[in-house]
Amino acid sequence: MENKKRLDKNLFNILKNPKNTIILSAATIWEIVIKRAKGKLKTSITLEKGIKQSGFIILPIQMTHVLGIQKLPHYHADPFDRLLISQSQIESLTLITSDQKIWQYDIDVLKA
Repeated sequence: MENKKRLDKNLFNILKNPKNTIILSAATIWEIVIKRAKGKLKTSITLEKGIKQSGFIILPIQMTHVLGIQKLPHYHADPFDRLLISQSQIESLTLITSDQKIWQYDIDVLKA
């Protein structure tokens, strides 16, 4: 929750509300690891500590998620985002994103 200045107040409250179950995809963690290794993302705490402190439930990448990608229209080319979209569809989850390309897919989206 380091970048709470970037988050809409309503979204921040949703994420911090203990009544809400927040699920974090392993794909997101994978993407963060890659961005940090390339120097494109800096944080003041370790990724492991951040994940633990967040209390988020980790959603592993399943074969059904990967195979679901092939059924998606090609509105978006980013492989991580396409995996998140597939996971959202298959698991009936709401995806939090500011990426307008993702809004075109048949999934529930909470606009960040």
